Amino acid sequence: MRVNTSSANVRTMLRTYGKQLTNAKRLARFRQALGEARPLDEVDRQTKRRELVERIAREVIENLIVSSTPSPVVTAILDQIEGEFGYPFLFEYPVDGTDVIILRNTPGGPQEVTGPERNRVMRRLWEIALSKVDDTML
Repeated sequence: MRVNTSSANVRTMLRTYGKQLTNAKRLARFRQALGEARPLDEVDRQTKRRELVERIAREVIENLIVSSTPSPVVTAILDQIEGEFGYPFLFEYPVDGTDVIILRNTPGGPQEVTGPERNRVMRRLWEIALSKVDDTML
């Protein structure tokens, strides 16, 4: 009978240690979440900021450019791209979900932009969006 009591005591002791270890891990994660972990260095901050700027710029391009009521940032982007290329663009997503269609407004009506010019417009759109979002963030 003494052997059973001893193994029961060992099990209880191991269970207690397991709970203490779990609580210590939780406390470490809690402290890390509160910011008691090592502070971010300047490179980490810049990297996180750059990721945030890119994510917001992507949302601006994907969602707001094709919106019927553009935000001031979108209006500024469209104005700048019009100034650089010399004519306004329309960005439309087709119903079938394929890639965005770029239309150039001309006196004869809208014309689709394709090939290398389309790539230039998209690249410049991305650069301008990044710049505008970066400038508006604190």
